[in-house]
Amino acid sequence: MSTRSRKNRQVPREDTGGEEFFVPDLCRVRAVFMLLITSELMVLLLAVIRADSGWIDWNYFGLLSLFVQWTLLTSAAIICALRQRLQPLGVARASALITAIVVLDVLVFSLFAGEVLNPQQPGLPWQGIGRNLLLAAIITLMVLRYFYLQHQWQQQRQAEMQARLTALQARIHPHFLFNSMNTIASLIATRPEQAEEAVLDLSELFRASLRTQNRLIPLAEELALCRRYLMIEGLRLGERLQVDWAVAGDLKHQAVPPLTLQPLVENAIYHGIQPRASGGTIRIEGYRKGDSVYLMVQNPRPEADQKNHEGNRMALDNIQARLRALFGEPAVLKHSQQGSTYTVTLRLPWQPVNLPQSWSPSHDSQ
Repeated sequence: MSTRSRKNRQVPREDTGGEEFFVPDLCRVRAVFMLLITSELMVLLLAVIRADSGWIDWNYFGLLSLFVQWTLLTSAAIICALRQRLQPLGVARASALITAIVVLDVLVFSLFAGEVLNPQQPGLPWQGIGRNLLLAAIITLMVLRYFYLQHQWQQQRQAEMQARLTALQARIHPHFLFNSMNTIASLIATRPEQAEEAVLDLSELFRASLRTQNRLIPLAEELALCRRYLMIEGLRLGERLQVDWAVAGDLKHQAVPPLTLQPLVENAIYHGIQPRASGGTIRIEGYRKGDSVYLMVQNPRPEADQKNHEGNRMALDNIQARLRALFGEPAVLKHSQQGSTYTVTLRLPWQPVNLPQSWSPSHDSQ
């Protein structure tokens, strides 16, 4: 009877902190920089419109630019400090409060600018101040509306991406189940203990493949799944299947989508090893170079079989779509043939993810 541990080693979901606030974090330099650039473009446009001669009224541009930067930076600092308190208020109340903050900030600086720039002018230019407050309210509401629409678009995009990832991942299951069950069925009569081991391996593989809530897992766990799969195929192919592991130990925390390498190993066996009477060697290699991680699966060149080629192409397309959806342009999948060797290479951005405390590697750890 097998004594292999069957702990459910789930990786925690990515912490998103709940539903994000529709106003971006103005404590970040990038957000403030974008606001400054946008405001300066608006000031430039107003200076062009105001110019009586020439292209730009430079005096007006300088004074207005200084005023806008004062109010923008101080308002951003106040909103940043109050962001945690604004988040639970809802869109309408938070928008009203933010608009009030900006308007009050503009009022303070308008009064200050009136005293500093025109100290001899009797009274305060209330008409100009009122115009500033009205413009500040309108512009703030327009910016908040843009932030809200952008937030809604991001939420919809994430939901669509998650649905697509789940669908792409589910397409791998039938092909994998068909081949694995055939292997187990062939072992039941002659080698029941090894068939039991294969069932345990298969259960772990499917437990992992059904965790659609985990968008990213550590590479160490994906390699453990590959080893379980290779144990199943090793029982069927015997000495015809040789595996060469060359994965750097410092990559165990690299984030990868579930079932990224396992389908590549499956294709390597069914298109490169199984059709050959003498079998062959699969090489699984991984290393880090700068900010990129390279993962390669090599096998003997597949036979020129159209059906096998189409199946291999489908698996590569599925993996590439998932990688692009999660990592964007930095993620690259390519395949090549050199002599008698067929290679699939994955390039991923270096992105570590924590291993769960209960995790322990299966079989030999790399």
